Amino acid sequence: MRISIVLVALICLSSCKPSVSEADDIAAIKKVLEVQEEAWSNNDLEGFMQGYVQSDSLPYFGSGGVIYGWQTMLDRYEKKYPTKADTGKLVFSISNISRISDDAYWVMGEYYLTREVGDANGTFMIVFKRINGAWKIVGDHSC
Repeated sequence: MRISIVLVALICLSSCKPSVSEADDIAAIKKVLEVQEEAWSNNDLEGFMQGYVQSDSLPYFGSGGVIYGWQTMLDRYEKKYPTKADTGKLVFSISNISRISDDAYWVMGEYYLTREVGDANGTFMIVFKRINGAWKIVGDHSC
């Protein structure tokens, strides 16, 4: 009897997914966005990009059309925002975070850049996916 209880426990531990609430997921996603705000505001564009999956197929859709790739996005940001005066201070305003599946959410909101070179504001919709236990942006539409 004791062997069968231990066996059932071991099977459950090896196959059961840990229970994570939607509230925990949303808090973790918001933390990624907070880290991005801070990194961007410190002109740490590589730190900002840590919120994204490092993949050549990462899509970014903006006013210039679609580009693909983590490095392509970083290169674009470094060219467009070379100094602290260009990046300024970033603040996100989240309108909605909705679950797509157990390991994916979409986030809609607005961004506000307060900058010496002139403020810039816009909207975004990004998709987060849990990859190896970490939340990463796997798609970005910003304008």
